[in-house]
Order: sequence, then C-alpha cells, then structure tokens
Amino acid sequence: MNDTNYQHIEFDAQMLKKYDTFGPRYTSYPTAIQFTEKFSEQDYRDELEQSNESNSALSLYYHIPFCESLCFYCACNKIITHTHDRAIPYLERLHKEVGMQAALVGNQRQVDQLHFGGGTPTFLSDEQLYQLMQLNDQHFKLAPVDEREFSIEIDPRSVRENTVAILREFGFNRISLGVQDFNERVQKAVNREQSIEQTQSVVDAARESGYQSISMDLIYGLPHQTVKSFSKTLDLVIAMRPERLAVYNYAHLPHRVKSQSLIKEKDLPDAVTKLGLLELTINQLQQAGYVYIGMDHFALPDDELVVAKNDGSLQRNFQGYSTHADTDMIAMGITAIGKINNCYSQNHRFEGTYFEAIDAGQLAIFQGYRLCDDDKLRREVIQALMCQGIVDFQTIAKQFDIEFSTYFADELECLLPLAKDNLLQFDDKQIVVQPFGRLLLRNIAMVFDIYQQPAKQQQFSRVI
Repeated sequence: MNDTNYQHIEFDAQMLKKYDTFGPRYTSYPTAIQFTEKFSEQDYRDELEQSNESNSALSLYYHIPFCESLCFYCACNKIITHTHDRAIPYLERLHKEVGMQAALVGNQRQVDQLHFGGGTPTFLSDEQLYQLMQLNDQHFKLAPVDEREFSIEIDPRSVRENTVAILREFGFNRISLGVQDFNERVQKAVNREQSIEQTQSVVDAARESGYQSISMDLIYGLPHQTVKSFSKTLDLVIAMRPERLAVYNYAHLPHRVKSQSLIKEKDLPDAVTKLGLLELTINQLQQAGYVYIGMDHFALPDDELVVAKNDGSLQRNFQGYSTHADTDMIAMGITAIGKINNCYSQNHRFEGTYFEAIDAGQLAIFQGYRLCDDDKLRREVIQALMCQGIVDFQTIAKQFDIEFSTYFADELECLLPLAKDNLLQFDDKQIVVQPFGRLLLRNIAMVFDIYQQPAKQQQFSRVI
C-alpha cells in the first residue's frame, strides 16, 4: 500500500451524500460529551504529577473570550463588549491561574507550544498582552526562539497599527486570521464585515515582521454563498499565500448556539450547493499547490504540518492539527479544555464560577475525564487515522500488548463496506485511508469509537 499524502482527491458527490451523517471532530477521544463533573481537581493533580515524571514538553492554551461585535455563526464561548476595561478582572484571575498551574509543573518541563485563542485575543491592549507573555516567561521554561511554536488569533478588523510587529517582539511566530468569506453580501448576513485591504495589511505586516507562518480560517455553507462567489474568495486568499488554511463546514445549530438564530435558514446554501462549495475548495486549493492534511486543513508542501504528517509527529487536539505529537496541554481561562497525561479537563464556562474558584485558591476545573486502558488504545488508533491515515497493527499491538485483529474483530468487519467504497484499504497488517477517504475521516474513526450511539450523534455537527 502506497503513501497517499500527496495524491489528489477525486470528488464523488454521491459518495459524500451517502456518508453525510453526524459525528465528532475527534479533537479528543473520548469526546467532550463523556466529560463528567465527577472528575475532580485532585484527579487532575494526580495526572499532572505522573506526567511530570516524564519531563516531556508542554503546550499552553489561553482562552481570551472578549469580542467587540458578534459574528452570528460563531459557536465559541465569548463575551461581547466595547468596554475594554471589562477584561481587567478576568486578567487578574488568569494571572493567578498561571501561577497555580506553573507551581504544579515546576520549571523542568519546556513549553514548546503556546496559543492565544478566543474570542479575540487582540481585544487586549498591547500592554496587557505583554504582561501575559512576561508572566509565561517568569513562571514557565519557554523553549528557545528557534524551537517554539507560539501562535495567536487576530481579527484584522480590530488590530492596531503596530500590534502585529509588537506581537512578534513578544515572542509569537505564528498568527491565525479569521476571514470566513470576502463576499460583502455574505459578510453582512453573518455580521462580519471585513475588507480585503484590512486582511492584506495584516498579512503584509506579518511578512515584514518575520512570522514563520500565517494561517487563515474560511467557512463554507454560510448564507448567500455560491460556488462562483466563493471561488473569488479562494482566489483572493490564494494570492495572499498563507502557509496554512482551515476551511470549516458551517454547522447551523440555532437550538444550541443562540446567535445562529439571527441567520435566516432560507439564505443558507442547499445540500447540492454545499457539496459544490466543498468540491470547489478541494480542487482550487490543490491546484494552487496546497496539500490536504485532513478534515478541514490544507498547507503548503514545505509547511511543518506537512512535515509532521509525513514523519508521524502530527497530532490532533482542541486547536485542530498540531505539529508536536503527544504533548500535554495546560489550558487556562473560561471554558478552556486541556489534556494532561491520561485525562482531559475543562474549566468553568462562566466568569462568575471561574472567578469564585480562582479567588478561593482552587483550579477552575469543573469537569473532565480520566481514560481507561481501552480508551487509551482507541485514542491511539483514532489519532493514527486522523493524523497519518495509517494504522499499523504491529505498532499498536506492541504498544498495548494486544492482538489487533482479535481485539478489533468487530470493527474490522464494520470497515468492509468502507473498503468496498474505496475510503480505505486494509489487510492483516494495516489500515490505509485512501485519498477520497480523507474527506470522511470522521466516519472511519467512528468505527473505533465505543461510545458512538445513533441517539447521541445529533449532538455533533454534520460530517459534510
């Protein structure tokens, strides 16, 4: 079986319709719906203590929830306000949380990755961002400049004139820009009006400041989108040549995301148009030289994501695809989800309960999950599928002391229809996802998800 990393994907609309169901994005396994409030702060401390013995690298995630305006499609936990002082009490607690988490880690473990997400991290002033980065430097052992991957999400509509250059001086070497769509009619329908010039100015500033990588987020399936209009957006983005692109499928779930009720359902593209948008995106980006990583992600051939995919170090976590395999992630701020050793933990969702916990000298954890041996095994298989597209039976068998074909006999039986449809190939040694199957990684991974039940599926977004 040959490596399929660089093979182009032949689009098959009928096959996509066949497999268009609801399913997890597998930013974790088990998924967040398995998290429970029975998971305690002591559970977290125990897992972190075990993990510290490995002295392995760390990743830090900070959730900055503030935005000046509401994007109707957004399902993130955010606080909409024009009052910038609103962030001060939040930052006071966040600083305390940094100190508490760092005290549990010590100064031996190196931080290779750091990410500021939101919300809009650049809602904070340059001084506030500087203070937070200084705090990291004081409390954690940060990787040398040439070894780190420090990224921040930027809203081109609200970024200040010199902020991009200043953030580079603070130690960030990657930025992620929200674009979604450049079409003015689409932008008005989702309440995110952002000019090409605003976006280009941020890209130019990042190039001039020496950032290693620029990533852009797009969304297909938004109101009023057509194949013709989205093709123009893709042309504009390709001309800016970001190293990475994430092109997400819009999941319209107004019963779960209140702001989405402001989007008129009649304005959304129908199923045929949506498939056309997906086909367009894949073809246009591949023709422009981008490599399809998996799920929603594309990257230029020399980008570290492509390198990581090829050398086996790619991983998938709550920020999507990442280049450092099996790195523990400490997550701070409201709603933030972390992964330490063999557990996941999530902070309180609301400022009030978050503040109460931090003010009481406690970690802000309100739920989580501790993996059993079967969870660890299945997580490894699902990670291999989602990241490398290959599961080597002998590697898994040796790692977990099992006979793969026996342990997963039922799952391998369930793969037969997928193999018949050429989503994958498998024999007695390995599973290899085929080029078209990379569009349906979630469907393949679901076969190995012991918690998947039809009744629970609609808690997730559609696969296509």
